[in-house]
Amino acid sequence: MRFILFFLLSFSAFAQTSDFYKALKYFENGQYTKSKPFFESYLKTNPAHAATREYLGDIAAHQKKWDEALGYYEPLVEEKPNSANYHFKYGGALGMKALNISKIRALTYIDDIKDHFTKAAELDPKHIETRWALVELYIQLPGILGGSFSKAESYAMELQKISPVDGYLSRGYVAEKQNDMKAAEKLYLKAIEVGGSPTTYQKLIDLYEKDNAPGKALSAAQKSFKIHNRNQTNYQIGKICAEFNIKPELGLASLKQYIANHSIKDGVPVSWAHFRIAQIYRNLGNKSSANYHINLSLADLPDFDQALEEKERIDAM
Repeated sequence: MRFILFFLLSFSAFAQTSDFYKALKYFENGQYTKSKPFFESYLKTNPAHAATREYLGDIAAHQKKWDEALGYYEPLVEEKPNSANYHFKYGGALGMKALNISKIRALTYIDDIKDHFTKAAELDPKHIETRWALVELYIQLPGILGGSFSKAESYAMELQKISPVDGYLSRGYVAEKQNDMKAAEKLYLKAIEVGGSPTTYQKLIDLYEKDNAPGKALSAAQKSFKIHNRNQTNYQIGKICAEFNIKPELGLASLKQYIANHSIKDGVPVSWAHFRIAQIYRNLGNKSSANYHINLSLADLPDFDQALEEKERIDAM
């Protein structure tokens, strides 16, 4: 009898642990919907397990269920007030909730958001994500509520000491928000020089597009593709060619390559690539090809507003 009882207890413990590792595997693969019930099952028998509650908070945050995320993060902060990570996640969920409620109600969240981000930064002198959040917060807040470019810049300088690439990117972002495009360009170029990741190139490309410099944007995108050979950059090249009506042959070739090599990790749906191809053909005065590709775009996304507007422009040719 004792042996049977021991076996059943051991099997139950194994099943519970199995639930956790199944959930973890799904979570690490980005399959959050599949991971959630296994985490919830494990939590029923291990209600104090901090990691499981944190993962469930992360899943809720990914699904933009901010109240649910806060329900997991808040007790974690109370239990471990010296965890920079918990303060960061709780402050972030508060911030996202504030963006989705009335402006009057959102005002009541600002002090708490600041407090949790600042606490996270104090607890962990090398917490990169918190400093990025503080840069964003002080840029987005109006001055009357404590917004300050100088405070944003001070946290960007802290990032510079922790991670030179993040420092140059965040300082470039602050400069860009102040409409100092030359300073932003120099800082983004420094980020490319130091890091050279696809993200550094993307920041520079976006800046050039915003600054109405399509030639520079296209050049940066082509350099990025040459170094990293990412299919996403094919779409970026085609988008620039379509929006600014330059180098149509390059744009068409890049977008067709994007479609041929497309996978879910590329992010932008194929329907958007057909939309950009239709734009280029309209720019070239080729109505039949433009119509063909805009119809392919709308076949996938019938309510695609930009494509519907483009179809009206094509029909008017």
